Amino acid sequence: MISFSGVVKRYPGGQEGLKGVSFTIEAGEFAFVAGHSGAGKSTLLKLIPAIERPSSGAVLVNGQHVGALKRAALPYLRRNLGLVFQDQKLLYDRSVYDNVLLPLAFSELSGREAARRARAALEKVGLLAREKANPIQLSGGEQQRLAIARAVVNRPSVLIADEPTANLDAGSAAAILEIFADFNKVGVTVLVATHDEALIGRFARRVLRLAKGSLVE
Repeated sequence: MISFSGVVKRYPGGQEGLKGVSFTIEAGEFAFVAGHSGAGKSTLLKLIPAIERPSSGAVLVNGQHVGALKRAALPYLRRNLGLVFQDQKLLYDRSVYDNVLLPLAFSELSGREAARRARAALEKVGLLAREKANPIQLSGGEQQRLAIARAVVNRPSVLIADEPTANLDAGSAAAILEIFADFNKVGVTVLVATHDEALIGRFARRVLRLAKGSLVE
């Protein structure tokens, strides 16, 4: 499902975010990307949806060489990816329901089917009762669950999350990981970047550990 082959990411000034990283994640896996702050976790995740491009090496997602895709092709790639980043980019001038509905605005679904999917995603993360609320009224954990609902409403085959529990207490963090585990049980490939060793110890089936841009484990 995801393959990195000798991937290097070099920034202006010569700093290397990733140094020759290679690994493969099969469809249906649940894997963690672990490492210290600045180890390259976010850089690795951003290469998968082509938010950033590799300086050298190849990144393949479901057989597509994403680093070589033209800009016009990126929306089609990202339709199959659910993305949850630290900056959630929730829309505070819209309701919880409207935030989740937004990714379906340009789909071919009917209005009724789009509404059904949005409410199903909210129910999955336990927020259906808050659908009319404004995101600002939600707790930190609820906002993160809202971001997850929005990420999965398109029914992606891959769910990618960058430090999704960084600002949450231990109980809320575990609840978020349980949601990811539930999606994985129905076949979604899940890749989560975190520095939380307690969560890794509790949920990890596979760990890709980075140090200073290199894959060390």
